[in-house]
Amino acid sequence: MTNPFQYGGIVEGAAFCNRKQELADLTAAMESSAKLFLYSERRLGKTSLVKHALHALPRKHFTTAYVDLSPTDGEASFATKTARAITASMSSTASQLLETAAQFFSRLAPSITTDAEGRPMITFGTSAGVLPEPELEEVLAAPARIAAHGKRRVVVVFDEAQQVMEYPNDLVERRLRSIIQKQQNVSYVFLGSRKHLIQKMFLDRARPLYRSAGHYPLGPIEVKHWLPFIGKKFRDGGKPIDDEAIRAVCKLTEGHPFYTQHLCHALWEIAEPGAPVTQALIAHAVNVLLDRESYAFTALWESLTINQKRALKGLASEPAGVRPFTGDFVRRYGMGSASNAQRAVEGLLARDLIDRNNGSFVITERFFRIWIAQRQLQ
Repeated sequence: MTNPFQYGGIVEGAAFCNRKQELADLTAAMESSAKLFLYSERRLGKTSLVKHALHALPRKHFTTAYVDLSPTDGEASFATKTARAITASMSSTASQLLETAAQFFSRLAPSITTDAEGRPMITFGTSAGVLPEPELEEVLAAPARIAAHGKRRVVVVFDEAQQVMEYPNDLVERRLRSIIQKQQNVSYVFLGSRKHLIQKMFLDRARPLYRSAGHYPLGPIEVKHWLPFIGKKFRDGGKPIDDEAIRAVCKLTEGHPFYTQHLCHALWEIAEPGAPVTQALIAHAVNVLLDRESYAFTALWESLTINQKRALKGLASEPAGVRPFTGDFVRRYGMGSASNAQRAVEGLLARDLIDRNNGSFVITERFFRIWIAQRQLQ
């Protein structure tokens, strides 16, 4: 039987665990043409969740476009990436692609090429002497034009939305604010995995998109939902697992979908048919994962400063909620001063190795945290 646990990509179908309430909330927001920003730590399944919600919308009533902003670096790439996603969502053949692009994105000089597999794809270029601002406005105006033209609702999803804060200026943010708030029958969903940036983007009064969308923090999956999901998959494969073992898995992963699926994938590999999953087998599965990741974790560890390592050791060994700037923490982990601790924490935040959590900080990579606790604290 194929390993039933998926991780590392878009999780679909039977491999997707629960999220019924979140799916209902997102679907309702899209159906009501709401503007929403959804944020969480990395790998928590935002993209899988949103794509499930998009697929649930009836195609005869909705046009949906998914835009991954992670490779963009400014207004021009934002505009072409968005235009390409919108065009592809409405067309399939070469003639349809070109017709749609010419109708809604004429300023971007559309043309047809083929991809590596010979399928038609739309490309855009900018005409000489044309400033990016009119092109950007044309792209951002397109969803409302499409909604009016086709008498259907439009949903646009911007994944890794915090990337626009890396652009040379805030033109995209300002134009988004001025244009989308006036649009009818168009829903925008902004996804972000760097929580401190996405929160700043929408909750900082100084930013153009301040309070321009509702916010929806996405958390881990509760143990009560993992129990039937994990249990059934192991039982279907003839590998019995009881609730106590599943709870032990969830305690290690804190219900985070990526790490839970990853650990269950390894556990499934080493579990013998007919033999119950034990605590010892779970510990063995964790060690298998740590061994596989050891080279990457070691390289990462060696790239850190001494005080960053000391801060991580403290966060890996102390109870949740510890304050790394207090005198006790600074003395216990030899950081010298609170200012040293603060610089270390800021550096770790910038590298997305930790995240803020209720006035404290947590190491976001669950297995890196376990690796530190097991292999750097002896």
